[in-house]
Amino acid sequence: MRLLVIEDEDRIARAVKSALEQSGFAVDIVSDADSGLSAAVDPDYDLIILDRMLPGSFEGVELCRRVRESGVHTPILMLTARGEVDDKVEGLQSGADDYLAKPFSMKELIVRVQVLLRRSPQTNGPVIKLDDLEVNVGTFSVKRNGVEIELSAREFKLLTYLLHHQGQTLSKDKIISHVWDGDSLVVPNTVEVYVGYLRKKIDRAFPKSPKLIHTMHGFGYRIGVSNV
Repeated sequence: MRLLVIEDEDRIARAVKSALEQSGFAVDIVSDADSGLSAAVDPDYDLIILDRMLPGSFEGVELCRRVRESGVHTPILMLTARGEVDDKVEGLQSGADDYLAKPFSMKELIVRVQVLLRRSPQTNGPVIKLDDLEVNVGTFSVKRNGVEIELSAREFKLLTYLLHHQGQTLSKDKIISHVWDGDSLVVPNTVEVYVGYLRKKIDRAFPKSPKLIHTMHGFGYRIGVSNV
């Protein structure tokens, strides 16, 4: 999943990026409010981490408000050195989903990010379910029809990205952006290869269960119970 960090303190931004990437996320950093707003309205991000005090034409609270006014509902976690109750209330009223005061532990940040992402209607706590497939994002375990499936780290990341976007057709470029962090050395054929790996383990190994991974020719891939 791809996250956007809008933070002007370079040390904090780099630390947050490193911690999130170690937890399997792709992360982009923006350091001012104006660039942050342009990036935040991009629906390609799964979550936004937003600093309250930013250089630019407006601060983080106003940025958050403008993002919501634009119709974007991406979860927003607001960071701030101001931990007073009134400041928290203002941040939440502007459209933020959660609020974390500085200084904070990276462990708590990761947990709050995971909680916000789990609020998707397609998830149930740490377990994502689709038909008889169950993926536990906390323990990195995958089961279908009760049978344990062993996946590589990249296969697991690809599967969870597809599952978080059930019913949506995802292009190869979008998959590369989220699963391979936009690595310029990754080519579309790489996506085909890894989708093939998943199909072998998720679909072909369970011939009595419905096929879940579908190719939308000319467009990309979609995960779902049917191919309609």
